[in-house]
Amino acid sequence: MTAQPLPLDLHDPVSVRRRSRLVTVTALVVGAAFGGLVGLIGGRLPGVIAAVVVGLPLVLLAWAESRRRVSLTGTLLSVRALGTRTVDLHALTAVDVLVTEVRGVRTVSLLVTGGPSGRTINLGLASYVGNGGRELGIVELRTLADVLAGAGDPRALVHSELLVAQLRAEAREAGAGERPLFRLASAVPAGRLAQRLHPDTVTSFVAALD
Repeated sequence: MTAQPLPLDLHDPVSVRRRSRLVTVTALVVGAAFGGLVGLIGGRLPGVIAAVVVGLPLVLLAWAESRRRVSLTGTLLSVRALGTRTVDLHALTAVDVLVTEVRGVRTVSLLVTGGPSGRTINLGLASYVGNGGRELGIVELRTLADVLAGAGDPRALVHSELLVAQLRAEAREAGAGERPLFRLASAVPAGRLAQRLHPDTVTSFVAALD
């Protein structure tokens, strides 16, 4: 029997599409403004070219983000946007915790690299603003933890235990300050767009958890 794909999208499609539309409108406004400025100096054609060069990449980025879907089928983690990338979680070559901060929103992700093609996928686990935020659901975290635990890789096992600790915190309805993913997000110095946590840091953090 073929395993059914399990969606692992941190944000629901409606909010993603809403954010994509906002980015698209912003890109068009910025592109038009920059093109108008160049057009005043260099003429109509240079202005149009400048508008396209500035605005088009942002529009394409927003469109790709609106189509982005992450799913887990058996041991295969896949992300679909403009194309599809797949990583077998039982054939990992690297797995790290990545913390990003954009406009006050901190997102904790797993950055996984592995077979069959050596690709890398950024899997969002939780995002926080202040003491609130959004986290992957219990079923998603439990399934992901089980797959990582079965990989036979010490690095994957550490991250599986991190997810199990998060599930335990959820089960006892712990506050934000007691949730492992929130604590990792809070530990990163402010003002850094993205930081990959050192594996030893994650290992020590997980070992110290109850």
